[in-house]
Amino acid sequence: MAETVIHFVIYEAIKARLEEQFPGVEHSNGNNFLRCMVAGATSKTIATCVAYPHEVARTRLREEGTKYRSFFQTLLVVYQEEGRAGLYRGIGTQLIRQIPNTAIMMATYELVVYLFTN
Repeated sequence: MAETVIHFVIYEAIKARLEEQFPGVEHSNGNNFLRCMVAGATSKTIATCVAYPHEVARTRLREEGTKYRSFFQTLLVVYQEEGRAGLYRGIGTQLIRQIPNTAIMMATYELVVYLFTN
């Protein structure tokens, strides 16, 4: 949930910045679609990097019979035993899976909103 909130806040900020720098872009020429894809991919990358330790802790807490007891205790144990790399183990795979999906989804969403409002 936190990752989704972070993603949408950053997405809207990037989208607004792109609209400031490139005013009056027509939806029909494909440039806006590509800009929405870039904004979606960039915002999802940032949100995933910020929230990934949360996902690592949640995954470790699901393991049965482990030393992990609570969220913050899990983060601390992972950091102490594995360092920063432990908090981000598997992030490459996560990004490869999520970024293209999010880029296409956000651009498609913006296109559908545009088509329904015009």
